Amino acid sequence: MSIRTPLIAGNWKMNLNIEQSVALVKAIAEGIKGISGVDVLVAPPFTNLYAVKQAIGNSEILLAAQNMHWEKEGAFTGEVSPQMLIDAGCSHVILGHSERRNLFKENDETINLKVKSAYLSGLTPIVCIGETLSERENGWTFDVIRNQLKGSLRFFTEEGRMPASVILAYEPVWAIGTGKTATPEQAQEIQFFIREWIKETFDKDTSDQVRILYGGSVKPDNASALMACPDIDGALVGGASLKPESFMGIIKF
Repeated sequence: MSIRTPLIAGNWKMNLNIEQSVALVKAIAEGIKGISGVDVLVAPPFTNLYAVKQAIGNSEILLAAQNMHWEKEGAFTGEVSPQMLIDAGCSHVILGHSERRNLFKENDETINLKVKSAYLSGLTPIVCIGETLSERENGWTFDVIRNQLKGSLRFFTEEGRMPASVILAYEPVWAIGTGKTATPEQAQEIQFFIREWIKETFDKDTSDQVRILYGGSVKPDNASALMACPDIDGALVGGASLKPESFMGIIKF
């Protein structure tokens, strides 16, 4: 029996205003009453974080931001610091999402700086990795995943230890927002590879405890098959997290 509690995380991306966000999180909070054995997290846009935190109230829903800067303060117009996220009520932050890597040209070096800053500030990083379609078709998947792990987690590898609280999320870029989903076999193959890398780089205890999520067009109708894989510890959900009925369908996998 796995010692890892599944985590279903909703990445709302650049969607929903404050009123819509509050209504959504209240519906989720109501929907998860009586449900145990699974953690639930939402990641609204920056402008909605504080209002969503207030709406969460006594619910056990976790709150994450979708990104952050690695500096505590300074002349970084348009950026948000880890301390600001904590002040807004966040406990987690998504880092290295494929849209940040591809659209905003973030690389492993800057993601590593963010991971280090988040951890030292008291936030739990959710570190995303994944290959593009061309990388998969060229047979580079394992090399890409290995290099992203080494680069994005360099702070921990240099320290020689990684806290078991750190969360990883494998998201094949070719399956994000495309309607395509990795088969359970394809997803499990990469999740197992990631867990083996953790064991070889750190130790078996860390490997056994770290949660590795799958992200990429997760929906209620495919969640059960994906979650049945031994190395998939939850899901990083995009579009399906914007409606309570579909998100609850995944939570109740």
